[in-house]
Amino acid sequence: MADKDFLSGGLADPVIAGQSAFRAIMQAMAEPGTVQAIADCPTPPNGLSRTMASVATTLCDADTPIWLDPALAGNPQVVKWLAFHTGAPVTADSAAAMFAFVSDPSSMPVLDRFAQGTDTYPDRSTTLVLAVDGFDAGPSLSLSGPGIESARRFAFAPMPGAFISQWTDNRARFPRGVDLVLAGPQAVACLPRSTRIANGED
Repeated sequence: MADKDFLSGGLADPVIAGQSAFRAIMQAMAEPGTVQAIADCPTPPNGLSRTMASVATTLCDADTPIWLDPALAGNPQVVKWLAFHTGAPVTADSAAAMFAFVSDPSSMPVLDRFAQGTDTYPDRSTTLVLAVDGFDAGPSLSLSGPGIESARRFAFAPMPGAFISQWTDNRARFPRGVDLVLAGPQAVACLPRSTRIANGED
């Protein structure tokens, strides 16, 4: 993108697109491990996926500090695009972020590096938005908990290191802990902190 191209890449009807994306994200959060399509996504600079951009423009604003992983933070056009289209301030402190955007989950910081909330204010935690290649590859996971009738098989790739162990610790902190939004190609799936995750091959 040219110097001023961060001004472009928005949506023709951002209100309708934002409402549609919000419904998809909320449905994915209510039914962990289900894949919800987002039909109309912005066109951000290279480095930030279109689905991640849709999540950012839908959920982030001037009152939600965001953390960017090194690849995103080191891309001036991505930083400018997010600032222009969301107004969200960027923080270098992962524990101060309301949202964290991760372009490479395999090399992201461990989950407890992000804001965990408190027992009184569990909403003061970080929601991590991870770019993933899709939901048809990677180790098989077995999900259970609220929003899942018995158990649900799920997969995504790439996956953070020692993910099941990290997630077990994250869930043990409930009602504190982080939530995940997995941003695939024009679709999202969510893993709220209340979800139990086990090896699906067991």
